[in-house]
Amino acid sequence: MVRGAAELLRERGYSGTGFREVIEITGAPRGSIYHHFPDGKAQLAGEAVEYVGALAREAISGPFEDADPIGALRTFVELWRSDFERSGYRAGCPIAAVAVENHDEAPQLLDAAAGAFERWRTAFADCLRRAGVAEGRSESLAVLVVSAVEGAIVLSRAERDSAPLVEVAAELERAIEAELS
Repeated sequence: MVRGAAELLRERGYSGTGFREVIEITGAPRGSIYHHFPDGKAQLAGEAVEYVGALAREAISGPFEDADPIGALRTFVELWRSDFERSGYRAGCPIAAVAVENHDEAPQLLDAAAGAFERWRTAFADCLRRAGVAEGRSESLAVLVVSAVEGAIVLSRAERDSAPLVEVAAELERAIEAELS
């Protein structure tokens, strides 16, 4: 159900995702969704955000551990690019989808999105430091990487073309290489 919710968030955002749709794409019994998510849609969406955040972080953990920020960036971008193209340019980042909507009734969703972004930024900054980038610069560059990739995903989705994501990734590689040299 969490994976199904993540897929729906990627394509429809929080407002466009409901329990009915999650049940339809997962085949879960209706009663089970309320059993597993007693706090409702906000709980399900929060868990989906955490799931995707951890999944992306895990996918790039190898280059992170090897102090290979270029490899981490390439893996991170490829993760989004391949899913984006596979979805017919419909799927964006579910974390960004949650972050851009107003959640007065469920502020914990913004907390979940902020936490996922923070974990990515911290992981990139740590990797950059291990590769030799100075501490203050590593944090700034990590913010640039995460925000630029997220922005490029939005542009690519709007244009139905992965070119903005690929172009931003190339610019980010040059910025990282400049810091490493």
